[in-house]
Amino acid sequence: MKVNKRGIVAAGVIAIVSTLSLAGCSTATEGGDSSDAEGGGTLTVWVDAERVDALKSAAESYEDKTGVKVKLVGKSVDDMKDDFIQQVPTGKGPDVVMGAHDWLGELSTNGVVAPLELGDSSGDYLPVALQAATYDGTVYMLPYAVENIAVLRNADMVPEAPSSFDDMVSQGTFVVEQGAEGNPYHLYPFQTAFGAPVFGTDDSGSYDSSDLQLGSEGGTAFADWLAAQGAAGTLNTDIDGEIAKQQFLDGTAAFWLTGPWNVGAATDAGINVAIDPVPSPTGETASPFAGVKGFFVSSESKNKVAANDFLVNYIGTEDVQLELFKAGNVLPALTAAADSAASDPIIAGFQAVGADAVPMPAIPAMGSVWEFWGVAEAAIINGSDPATTWQKLVDDVTAAIK
Repeated sequence: MKVNKRGIVAAGVIAIVSTLSLAGCSTATEGGDSSDAEGGGTLTVWVDAERVDALKSAAESYEDKTGVKVKLVGKSVDDMKDDFIQQVPTGKGPDVVMGAHDWLGELSTNGVVAPLELGDSSGDYLPVALQAATYDGTVYMLPYAVENIAVLRNADMVPEAPSSFDDMVSQGTFVVEQGAEGNPYHLYPFQTAFGAPVFGTDDSGSYDSSDLQLGSEGGTAFADWLAAQGAAGTLNTDIDGEIAKQQFLDGTAAFWLTGPWNVGAATDAGINVAIDPVPSPTGETASPFAGVKGFFVSSESKNKVAANDFLVNYIGTEDVQLELFKAGNVLPALTAAADSAASDPIIAGFQAVGADAVPMPAIPAMGSVWEFWGVAEAAIINGSDPATTWQKLVDDVTAAIK
């Protein structure tokens, strides 16, 4: 495999790793204590069980080059974050854990992750991936995949992409997952088109919890738009994820706002799927949330130099990121790998939409937003006064954050 040497100089890293190894550098891990490998230490890496095979080549290459063994431990994604937070302070757990960028607020608050040095390779990643990997101006994650929603269009029903939201709904039925308690994740592109992000950002580009933007004029305008779409029946809280899927699969709906996780079901159903940008209701860019997946280094790892080297110079290579892409079919975070994967027009479509995406806020205050956000949007769609309902949302979130 190719090894990225734009970061830490390999020879220096090997020397440092060897020194750390002789000092007994490995942390205790699930399934037993890490022990020194012949010629080096052991890096224990917790990985989504479905992606272990995709990392085997990188692990073997790293051990061959440095003498440091990489132990890949397949874990359930449902348990990984909580287990990591619980085990790190005790000196147990892995040196590296795979996870999502929106874990960062919780991981940072609990003090269980260490900063990552990307070096010159920072410019090799999609901008939204690098932004998501950064918290309070510090990089903590090596990104490997970027996921965002887009509009799936039945190209046999509607041959050309619509030019606006109104153009789209005039050409065929549009479905988007909502449900009784709403689904603000899926409606966020429309909200941003009204100039109403959840939070503003500070000088470092990080989200600022003291700068709540929901209460802006754009937020009020978005609430009015929601009410109009609810009255017209374009948005409907009776449409949950399964109903939205079924209506697209059976040809009732020509447009479906969803993510890459649902493309397989559509193509398996024989639908000629095209991927379109989220059509704007205002003429301004409709920016969806991006979810970025990556790897974090434990703050208690005694092998931080080796862990950083393995991530930056091995996981951060085109061939490894493409192996991870094959395992999950999610756009790679490394630009070169993303461009290669985009030879598939479906992936290219999501990449194009993702160029306008913004990272889902990872700051702890976002929990207060989720608590009230969807319920308020659902109420507006169902006929509640948009101005008073939206203002109550703003007031509730503000009080919860304080």
